[in-house]
Amino acid sequence: MKQGNKFGVHRVLEPKGVLPQPAEKIDNTMEIYHNEILIEVETLNIDSASFTQLKEEAGGDLEKIKKRMKEIVAQRGKHHNPVTGSGGMLIGRVAEIGPALQDREIEVGDKIATLVSLSLTPLRIDKIKDIRPEIDQVDIEGRAILFESGIYARLPQDMSETLALAVLDVAGAAAQTARLVRPGDRVLIIGAGGKSGMLCLHEARKRAGVTGQVIGMGHSDASTARIRELGLADDIIQADATNPLEVYDQVKELTRDHLADVVINCVNINNTEMASILPCAEGGKIYFFSMATSFTKAALGAEGVGRDVEMIIGNGYTRDHDKISLEIIRENAQLREIFERMYTN
Repeated sequence: MKQGNKFGVHRVLEPKGVLPQPAEKIDNTMEIYHNEILIEVETLNIDSASFTQLKEEAGGDLEKIKKRMKEIVAQRGKHHNPVTGSGGMLIGRVAEIGPALQDREIEVGDKIATLVSLSLTPLRIDKIKDIRPEIDQVDIEGRAILFESGIYARLPQDMSETLALAVLDVAGAAAQTARLVRPGDRVLIIGAGGKSGMLCLHEARKRAGVTGQVIGMGHSDASTARIRELGLADDIIQADATNPLEVYDQVKELTRDHLADVVINCVNINNTEMASILPCAEGGKIYFFSMATSFTKAALGAEGVGRDVEMIIGNGYTRDHDKISLEIIRENAQLREIFERMYTN
C-alpha cells in the first residue's frame, strides 16, 4: 500500500507543493494510502455561503445546481466552490481504514461526520439523489477520503442524523463564542436567527451572564421571529447587515453609546464587514464566522474608520467544538425544537 503524507499533500495535483485546501486540483481516486480512511458518503452539508452562491448562479433550478456540483468535483477532485472558496462537510460510513490508523477508536461500518471542509476532501460523486435547498443538504452516492490529520465525530445516538449534521456543520461558531465572551460583555450577534447564530446566542447568554447584554440581529421576519422565540437576547434588531450605519445607530442606542465588546458575524452574504466593525467598541473583538467575509475589506475598513479592534478569522475548528455544540442542543429544549423543526422535516 502506498505511503501518504499526514496532511494529504500526496493528493495534490495542481499546483504542486501546496496543501489540499488551497490546491486547484487534487487526486480523488478512491484507492486509499496507508494513512487514509475511505468513506461511503450519504449526505453532503454544503457550506451556507457556497450553497447560497450555487442557488443564485442556478436561478434556484435544482437540476442546474446538481450539474454545477458535479462539474466542481470533476474539475477539482473536491467540492471546493471556486467563487466562495468554501466547501462544507459530510456524513457517511467508514468503508476502509489504512493500516497506519488502526489504533483509532473507529471501525469499518461506523457512521461519522467529517469535521474538515469539503474544500480539501477528495470526493467522488456517482449520483446526486436529492437536494434539500432549505437546509443546504445534498444526498448522494459517492466516496470520500479522510486524511490522517482530518478530524471527525461519531454521530450521536440521541438525535437524528440530519439534526446532528446541521449542528456539527457550524460547531466552531458556538465554541469560539464560549471562548470569547466574558461576564458582563455586551455582545452583538449578526445573523442570530440562523443555524450558527442561534447556537452562538445560547453560548453568549450563558457566558455574558445577568450583567451582560446580548443583542440578536436578524434580517428577515422569520429569522427575527426565531430570535424572539428563543428568548435569549436582551434586545433584538431587525436590520440589513450590508447597511453598516443602520446597524451602528441601533447598537449605539441600545448600548447607550458603549457599543459592543464582542461582535459575532454569522451571516452568509457579502459586504457585511463594516456592519461588524462600526458597532464594535474600541479594543473590542469581532469574530467573522461567515465564509462570505472578505478579510481585505475587514482590515482596510477598520483602518479607514480608525477603529482599533481585534478581528478573528472564523476557524471552523476549536478544541471539543463538536461536543460543545451537541451539548447545547441537549441542554436547550427550545433551541432543539427549533432545529428539529427546521432541519429534520
